[in-house]
Amino acid sequence: MAAVAGVGLAAPAAAGDPPRHEPIEVVAQGLDDPFGLSFRNGKFYAAESATGEISGIVPGGRGPVVRVAGFTAPAGVDRTGEGLLVVTGEGEGPGASTLYLSKPGVGPRPLADLAAHELAENPDGQRQFGDDGAPLDALSNPFAVLGGRGHGTAYAYVADGGANAVLAVDRHGTVSTFFVPETVTAGACEGRPNNDPEHTGCDSVPTGLAWGPDGNLYVSGLVGEAPGQGRVYVLDPVSGELVDEITGLDAPTGVAVGDDGEVYVSELLEGLPPGEPGPGFDPSSVGRIVRVDTDGSRSIAQVPMPVGLRWADGALHSTAWSVAGAFLGQGGLGQVVRVDSSAFTAEG
Repeated sequence: MAAVAGVGLAAPAAAGDPPRHEPIEVVAQGLDDPFGLSFRNGKFYAAESATGEISGIVPGGRGPVVRVAGFTAPAGVDRTGEGLLVVTGEGEGPGASTLYLSKPGVGPRPLADLAAHELAENPDGQRQFGDDGAPLDALSNPFAVLGGRGHGTAYAYVADGGANAVLAVDRHGTVSTFFVPETVTAGACEGRPNNDPEHTGCDSVPTGLAWGPDGNLYVSGLVGEAPGQGRVYVLDPVSGELVDEITGLDAPTGVAVGDDGEVYVSELLEGLPPGEPGPGFDPSSVGRIVRVDTDGSRSIAQVPMPVGLRWADGALHSTAWSVAGAFLGQGGLGQVVRVDSSAFTAEG
């Protein structure tokens, strides 16, 4: 199944020629449902949700090497100068909805309890529990983490899809609400039932974080998985004010920004047919990456089930087959791929 992506290796270049790349090249494989993706000092780091591991990947090396393990469903990872920042998703028991810091030679330590912040502050203002005391929806479900760049007091930013908010965490573990996108009430979201009858429409559900060359913070929003209602919020990294907004996307799960300001958005389940797929269904047709150029034009690259995106060494990189284990019941299918500019074709 891992070979279904249909990638290959470029022919050797002649001496002195610039390196040539296939449209999509496998950087690493054998991963188990890789979600978050980070890069620093020539090495990638992938959060493997199915196994609770963070694996390091050296392009051209032998393969993924587990760097840290023992997490509960790690969703996001970012390698900073101090160590690995990791966020875990929702779940029951210890270790869920937590931001961890792991330094070289030292095991991971909890830095912030994100679920506690949701319970105490309720950033989106929606009802959290029904009359029977049961949660009406996911309360805290962190999906991505990004190290700060000295802006204000933010040591790290977290996209918490359950809280419908971007959170800021200082180096002491104090959590504050940084940005709360408005509930979307237009288009396919108009009048849509929500867990809270006072807030009809589609929750924003932040999923991805990236720095842009303009110094702004980019946040992808799933927006209730409503077709065409997904978006990318461009934020001032100090004030959290909305600078710009990219709309018309299909349930984005990740975001990256290129050197020239082009924005890349992963759409994990685009192309998944409703209902049970038939016997001839090709799972490699599910998922794509959308590139939005600075002039607003859009193009598409077919990448199977992408989640985490990262611009690194002058090129876009993405996780692929990121939910293959959950959907196909087979482990080890996840990949990290390099997506060349030639992989993108005009949206039509």
